[in-house]
Amino acid sequence: MSGKTLIEAFEQTAYPLGGNGPRDIQVLKEAFEAVQGSLSSDMYGNGKVIEDFQNKMASVLGKESAVFFPTGTMAQQIALRIWCDEKGLKRVAYHPLCHLEIHEQDGMKELHHIEPILLADKDRLISLTDVQQLGEEISCLLLELPQREIGGQLPEFEELESISAYCREKGIKLHLDGARLFEITPYYERSAAEICALFDSVYVSFYKGIGGIAGAILAGAADFTEKSKVWKRRHGGDLISLYPYIVSSEYYFDQRIGKMAQYYEEAKELAAFYNECAGIFTKPEVPVSNMFHVYFELPEEKMVPILTSVFETTGVGLTAWLRNTDEGTCLFEISIGDRYANVPKDKIREAFRLLGEKIKEAAIS
Repeated sequence: MSGKTLIEAFEQTAYPLGGNGPRDIQVLKEAFEAVQGSLSSDMYGNGKVIEDFQNKMASVLGKESAVFFPTGTMAQQIALRIWCDEKGLKRVAYHPLCHLEIHEQDGMKELHHIEPILLADKDRLISLTDVQQLGEEISCLLLELPQREIGGQLPEFEELESISAYCREKGIKLHLDGARLFEITPYYERSAAEICALFDSVYVSFYKGIGGIAGAILAGAADFTEKSKVWKRRHGGDLISLYPYIVSSEYYFDQRIGKMAQYYEEAKELAAFYNECAGIFTKPEVPVSNMFHVYFELPEEKMVPILTSVFETTGVGLTAWLRNTDEGTCLFEISIGDRYANVPKDKIREAFRLLGEKIKEAAIS
């Protein structure tokens, strides 16, 4: 048996399936190859390089204005603060597994003293009924599309339209956590602007499916984004220059925005390979974006040697990590990017044949 950890075995594979490639310095070098050295940097949020990109993204998202932020965490806390101040009520609603609730050390609560109401059960999406049955008044409802922590699930577009119409009728601002917005456009068969039209404010990320080094856009009406600039300064988000993030964001946006349908189709293909194996299932069963979760009906300690052996035998890297669940299973998340298309299909089939055999052996023993 190999003494390697799962991540060590994964990093030595010739054919990793997920993502766009290593997040090394080459990501930045490639983005700057086409940039002339005479390009002036932005200065504290001003300058052609940042303003042109902000205008470009406002147009893509169908909003009046947009502001570039170094992080989505900063952008979303600020968006909710603006809507709370506007209504004079520091209360918002979002999913129990919202990023603000589980990944930000209670930043929204500690920095802005905003109270969240957690809508829906953690294992399902927020529905119109959940919003209609809110027992308390709120300033803003945040929806995450797709809902990452439950496998990247999405509501039907008609449900989104109903929630949007209800919020507007009741004077509730609707904010989109669209960290992976571009990745869901193939499933909805609608443009980013058509999706964003349902929302008062929108955040998108440039280091997930797009694959830049960091950065985010917050978009909405001009008066909203002007207020966000003030809060950006208060949060320390006005670095003297953000151009390394902006240049890489725009470069990889232009490179990959046209590939989202390809990533989506490849995600569905890969999920089908997993679901054909006994002892494995995916959530969703059929992905609705380029990402999904994979569940093994064995615990991590049993799956690590199985996966390590598959990696070493076939050269195909399925995942670098696993996480145990409370049900004695384990899982990982995968997002499809540029890498998948470079893996020969016979290699993928060989890896899944071997994976299925070894899981059956482990189940019997």
